[in-house]
Amino acid sequence: MTIRPSRRGSSAPTISDVARVAGVSLMTVSRVINNEANVRPATREKVEAAIAQLNYSPNPAARSLAGAAQIRIGMLYSNPSQGFLSEFLLGTLDQASRLDVQMVVEKCDIGDHEVEVARHLIAGGIDGVILPPPLCEADAVLSLLREAGVPAVVVATGRPPEAMPDAVMSVRIDDRAAAEEMTRHVMTLGHRRIGFICGNPNLTASDRRYEGFRAALEGAGIAFDEALVAPGLYTYRSGLDAAERLLDLSVPPTAIIASNDDMAAATVAVAHRRGLDVPSDLTVCGFDDTTLSTTIWPELTTIHQPIADMARAAVEMMATAIRQKSAEPAGHRLLDYSLIRRQSDAASRRRPREI
Repeated sequence: MTIRPSRRGSSAPTISDVARVAGVSLMTVSRVINNEANVRPATREKVEAAIAQLNYSPNPAARSLAGAAQIRIGMLYSNPSQGFLSEFLLGTLDQASRLDVQMVVEKCDIGDHEVEVARHLIAGGIDGVILPPPLCEADAVLSLLREAGVPAVVVATGRPPEAMPDAVMSVRIDDRAAAEEMTRHVMTLGHRRIGFICGNPNLTASDRRYEGFRAALEGAGIAFDEALVAPGLYTYRSGLDAAERLLDLSVPPTAIIASNDDMAAATVAVAHRRGLDVPSDLTVCGFDDTTLSTTIWPELTTIHQPIADMARAAVEMMATAIRQKSAEPAGHRLLDYSLIRRQSDAASRRRPREI
């Protein structure tokens, strides 16, 4: 097991530091850096003052590598987890400013709207598109981009490289291995009746996490009980429903692993409402290590998915592919994950004969 600090420090100021000092959003700082017109003069002055105060500037080496022509990269998002989205935007905008890339960020919904937005970006001459989950597996969008000759980077997909469409790059972690490690960790605490809350059934990453859970049980010789698996959608609301279902069982689990932090936080809330202590009465673990994992009590034991670093890698891969005008995409990156233990897990107090 690898135990890592939950947040990474940096000696050089970042775009998020500028936003904090200026008291504005990351998007506003990005607009000022890119000299976009839709920023109020007073707001622009605040951002410029913060940039001067922090002596912030994009990486000079990266800018010289970039060349004269600035490129435009689109990012489509429709993620129900605000924690995930915030981390992803931070990494995206920070790396874009360092590489002198203009980001065009568009919110859209799953379905026809995502295709409409993609068409709009293509018509506007976008150079490439980054697709975080759940749009990382929006096949209609990927097909449209491929037909238009626009490169794409999908992030946090569960699809292996060999299953990727042509000319699509990817950044991901090994979701199956991460979920298996978390389940083994919970078992080392003495838990044998372990509940699992699945993620969005339309995403392959959800399947990989579920497979990891099943593999850990099988490896420990623990019989699988379908009643201990509840459906989820990566939303807080779905986490509430799933936790109620699991804790209503005649013999409820002593531990619950949720497929993301939002659903884990919801599980903690349900446990508290029922008068259960977390972790003395119920161990709860999450996945992603978003800011939510450290803003609830107890803080969540979780899998650290390097969301901001994945976003940075996606921008770098896209910028490199576009500027080198490579006929082949820059490939696929598998980043490291780590298990972070905090205050939401503890040894099982239920004796074996009670399980």
